[in-house]
Amino acid sequence: MRLVQRLFLHISFLLLLTSAVFAEPARTEHVEAELVSETETIEPGKPFWVALRMKMKEHWHIYWINPGDSGLATKIKWKLPEGFTADPIIWPYPEKIVVDPLVSFGYHDEVFLLVKMNAPASLKDGSKIELSATADWLVCKEECIPEKGEVSLQLSVANATPTPSRWADSFSKTRQKLPVVPSGWKFTATSKAGKIVLDMTAPADFKEELSDLTLFPRREGILDYTTPQEFKKTPEGYTVELTKSSFATEILPEFEAVVVVGKGWRGPNAESAMQINATLTGEGVKAASTAVSSTAGTKPTVQGSGEVTSLWLALIFSFVGGLILNLMPCVLPVLSIKVLDFVKQANKENGKPWQHGLIFTLGVLVSFWVLAGSMLALRAGGEQLGWGFQLQSPKFLIILSMLLFMLGLNLFGVFEVGTSLMGVGGKAIEDSSQHSSWLGSFTSGALATAVATPCTAPFMGSALGFSLTQPAWASMLIFTALGLGMAAPYILLSASPTMLKLVPRPGAWMESFKNLMGFLLMGTIVWLGWVLGNQAGPDALAGLMGAFVLAGFGAWILGRWGSIVNTFQSRVIARTVLIVMLAVGLYIAISVANSSVQALSASKGTVRSYGIDWEPFSPEKVKELREAGKPIFIDFTAAWCLSCQVNERVTFTSDEVKEEFKRRGIVTMKADWTNRDETIAKTLAEFGRNGVPLYVIYSKDPNQPPVVLPEVITPSIVLAELRKL
Repeated sequence: MRLVQRLFLHISFLLLLTSAVFAEPARTEHVEAELVSETETIEPGKPFWVALRMKMKEHWHIYWINPGDSGLATKIKWKLPEGFTADPIIWPYPEKIVVDPLVSFGYHDEVFLLVKMNAPASLKDGSKIELSATADWLVCKEECIPEKGEVSLQLSVANATPTPSRWADSFSKTRQKLPVVPSGWKFTATSKAGKIVLDMTAPADFKEELSDLTLFPRREGILDYTTPQEFKKTPEGYTVELTKSSFATEILPEFEAVVVVGKGWRGPNAESAMQINATLTGEGVKAASTAVSSTAGTKPTVQGSGEVTSLWLALIFSFVGGLILNLMPCVLPVLSIKVLDFVKQANKENGKPWQHGLIFTLGVLVSFWVLAGSMLALRAGGEQLGWGFQLQSPKFLIILSMLLFMLGLNLFGVFEVGTSLMGVGGKAIEDSSQHSSWLGSFTSGALATAVATPCTAPFMGSALGFSLTQPAWASMLIFTALGLGMAAPYILLSASPTMLKLVPRPGAWMESFKNLMGFLLMGTIVWLGWVLGNQAGPDALAGLMGAFVLAGFGAWILGRWGSIVNTFQSRVIARTVLIVMLAVGLYIAISVANSSVQALSASKGTVRSYGIDWEPFSPEKVKELREAGKPIFIDFTAAWCLSCQVNERVTFTSDEVKEEFKRRGIVTMKADWTNRDETIAKTLAEFGRNGVPLYVIYSKDPNQPPVVLPEVITPSIVLAELRKL
C-alpha cells in the first residue's frame, strides 16, 4: 500500500511538473504552434530560453525574417509578467522555396524560433509565472492563409541550477542552424551597375574547400532572388556577384546576410550558417534612408495635382480635400441627419446650435486622429497600411453596414429609440421638445468620418502621401487639416445666426425628408455590400443579408412591443430580443466572411473588365515586362474607393482608350487593394501615395521614368499620355 502511495505521489509530481513547463498547443488547420522552454525551471535574475515551436502540415511552409518575393515573417506579441522582457526572435537559417516565378525563404515541417527571456531578480523561490503571447503567421502551399494562435507557458521559479526539459535536444539542434559571426573573416560589399559584389576574405589558416554556398539577405527588396548565385574561389577567399532588384534605388550601407554552406564552415558537422555584416559602398548607397522604388532608379513624372513638397501646401490641399469629402455620395445620408438636427436647433428657444457644431467637429477630428494615429503607429511597426485601411476589413464592413441598416430602419419609423441607438447618428428625428444629445453630435462626426475617409478626393492623394514622409506631429497636423475641412461647413452653419435664419422651420416635411434619407442610407449599404462581396465573395454577402433579416426582425419586435406605451416587462423583452438578434446576425455574417476570405485567398488570374484584359499586379511582372520593352498601364484601385469606380466607368468604357491599349500593345495591370495587400501598399508608398486611385504608365524604354496620372482621369487625359509612348 505504501508503495502504491509513493508511486501515486511521484506520478502526480511529474504531471504537475509537466503542466508547469508545457501548455496545450494552439492548433489551426495547417499549423500546430506552442510555447516551449529549454529548462524545467528558471532562476531569479537569470536569462533563460523559450521557443515558439511550429509544426506545419505536409507541403505547407511559413516564412523567415525576410520572406523573399512573397510572404510574411512570423510575429510574436508578448504578454509578460511584470519585470520580464523578451529579446527579438533568433532565426535559424531558412530554406529556399521556389514557386515559379517567385523565390521565397522559409521553413517546412518543424521549426523552433528561439527567444531569450530575461527574468527579474525579485522572483520568489517556489513561485510560478506564466508567459503568454499571440503568434501571427502566414502559411502557404500554393495558396496562402494568414493564421494566428494564443500560446502560453507556465514555469516554476527555483534557486537552483535548472534541469533540461524534454525540448532541450530540439533547442540544441536549432542552435546548430543559427548563423554565427565567423572569427577572422573579413567582408566587403560594393554596389555597381545593377550588381552587389561581396568579397569574403578568409583567415590565413583557413584551408577548407567550401561548396554549395547560398546567400540569404536579411533585408527585403535589395536583391533579385531568382538570379542564380555563383560563388567563386579567389586567392583571398570567395566572392559572389549578386543581382540587385530592379526596385532597389537607395540602399542602406549595412549589408546583412546569412551564407549557408553544404558541409559546414570548418568542415563536416561544423556550423552551417555564417552571419555576414559588411559595409556597402558604391552606386546608390545612402546612409540616411532606404527607398525601394518601382521606378528602377528614375523619378516618376507626375501629372495633374503634382507633388506636394511643402507642409503649408499639404495643409491647404488637405483642407480642400476635406471640403470635397462632404460631396461624396456615401457621406451625404449621414451628414443630412446632422442637418436635420441644425434645423431643430435653429428654431428652438434657447437653442445653441454652435455648441453642437463644435461637438460634431470634435467627433470628426478625434476620428481622424484615431485612424491616422493607428495607421502611422502600425506602419512604424512594419505594417504596410494606407488611408482607408479600415474598409479592407470584412468585419468592419459588416459592423458598419449593420449600424447604417439600423439607422435606416429608425428613419423609416420601424422603431423609435431616440435616446439610445439614434444617439449614434444624431437625434434629429426625436420630438422637438427633447434636447439633442451632445453624444449624438460627436458620434455623427465619427460615423461620417468612418464612411468618408476611403473616398480619396482629387486634392488629397499627394498631401496624404507627403504626410508619411514627415515627422509624426506634421502628419497628424495634415490629417487635422483634412478633418477641419470636412467639418468647416457645419461650423459655419451652426455659428452663423444669419445663415441659420435661412434654415426652414420644422414641419411635416421633416418626416418625408427622414424617409428619403433612409433610402439614401440603404443605398450606402448597397455599396458597402458590394465592397464586401468583392472582398469575400457571394457567401459573405449572403451572410450579411441574413444578418439584416435577423436585425430587421429584432427591430420590428422593438417597434411593436418596445415603445413607451407598452409595459416595462414588454419593453425589456423587446430590447433583449433586438440585442440577441443583432449579436447572432453579426456572429453569422462575420464567421461566413472569415471563411470566405480564406477560401478566396489563392492568387487571382487575369480578369476582364470593361472589355479590357487586366493582369494581376506584381513587381516581378513589372520588372519582366520592362526588361522585355513592353509598355505598361497600371490601375491601383479598390472596390471601396468611389473615386476609382467613377474613374473606371468614365475612362475604361471609352472605345478610343480600349483601341489605343490594343494598338500600342500596352499591357494593362490591375493592383486591386480591396483587401489588405502589403506589396501594393509598399508600391503606393514608393510613388508618394498612401491611398488609391493611382494610375501609372511605363513606356517601352526601361530607362524612362514612369508617368503618374492625376487622381481624376478622363479618356482625353489617358489618350494624351498613351500617344506619347
